[in-house]
Amino acid sequence: MSFFKKLKEKFIIEPEIVDEKKEDDIESSEEDKELEEDAELQDSAQLEGETEVVNEPEEGQEVEQDEGSIDEPVGETVDEQAGDPFDEAYDETYDAPGENDMDVLQEESIASKFKKGLAKTRNSFTTKINDLVAKYRTVDEDFFEELEEVLISADVGVNAVMEMIEELEMEVKRRNIKDTSQVKEVISEKLVELYYGEETEESIEELSQNPDGLTIYLFVGVNGVGKTTTIGKLAHQLKSDGKKVTLAAGDTFRAGAIDQLDEWGKRAGVNVIKHSEGSDPAAVIYDGIKSAKSKDADVLICDTAGRLQNKVNLMNELSKVKRVIEREVPGAPHEVLLVLDATTGQNAMSQAKTFSEATDVSGIVLTKLDGTAKGGIVLAIRNELQIPVKLVGLGEKVTDLETFDANAFVYGLFADMIEEQETEQEEL
Repeated sequence: MSFFKKLKEKFIIEPEIVDEKKEDDIESSEEDKELEEDAELQDSAQLEGETEVVNEPEEGQEVEQDEGSIDEPVGETVDEQAGDPFDEAYDETYDAPGENDMDVLQEESIASKFKKGLAKTRNSFTTKINDLVAKYRTVDEDFFEELEEVLISADVGVNAVMEMIEELEMEVKRRNIKDTSQVKEVISEKLVELYYGEETEESIEELSQNPDGLTIYLFVGVNGVGKTTTIGKLAHQLKSDGKKVTLAAGDTFRAGAIDQLDEWGKRAGVNVIKHSEGSDPAAVIYDGIKSAKSKDADVLICDTAGRLQNKVNLMNELSKVKRVIEREVPGAPHEVLLVLDATTGQNAMSQAKTFSEATDVSGIVLTKLDGTAKGGIVLAIRNELQIPVKLVGLGEKVTDLETFDANAFVYGLFADMIEEQETEQEEL
């Protein structure tokens, strides 16, 4: 079976199946709505008071004050960067998700989300591949040289491209492929192999969880990448899955960051622990852990101040936060997620390298993948740093945060070619 056909069968759902699912969803959502209305009458007072403002820890409280603790003045920590309107300056006109965003939206298949989210990359990539195939009728050295340039221009990364071209040449010889049009499927197949390598898909994709108690996710990254927005979306996703979630507003430096996370917490209906602006982030995280344990929460998501990788003091402060987490919950944090902006291309790669040296980054969250024509950065990060991409942002809606799937990613890149091949086969 061809690889394009495998992708098609894996991700494309027959229309009648989708229609049946929609009918079932409508019926179940009506029943859920009635139950939710009853629950809201009982819990509305509690939800109004879910945000906890914790006073500064008194002298002697069990929050370590290491030599590496940082007491920098507010406003002198990190240069602001233009970015996601949800994650940068707190703007009253566009500062948090609206009420309608938190409604249960019409469910899309993973394939359609990746297809839509990768439209810019696909349009650029597909055009260049088709032009290349039209230019060369036979597979030769010149063909591979230009293919190399196409892949590098998509930010796949020089090392990853060199490895892939070498494997492509071997595979083309093994299959005795002469026609360049037949190379398209081999490229898609090798892209998936390049990402997963020898690891199983399950071990790469899923966020780690603590089977014996509180799961803690620590989010890090520079300002402007969509960090706080991603936390809000993940909180909503986990809450929808039936998890009890607590957020810790550890970004005490950026103006409006606490209010922004607080608003996300209200919209998602989850508990938020916060101190006053400029307070010690480690103390916030400490109180977040205590609150999450007392409320028997399943997941604690910790926000941290946006920090540039060259700010040594702030990186030291991050280490302090990690030590507090490790002391209070052995084995935690269960994920240290570095949030990167896909639109920054190789700059994101530079950030990933430096953060991975400063802290044990376990996974990447790549935001704004829908806003770039160079989505190949996903493969570059995985190949060069051996850090898996755990989550990707494919749009602005609250439901547009997806678990990364390399097969779905490649389907999104080659969707037009797959549909074109299907049309040609139907005409035969």
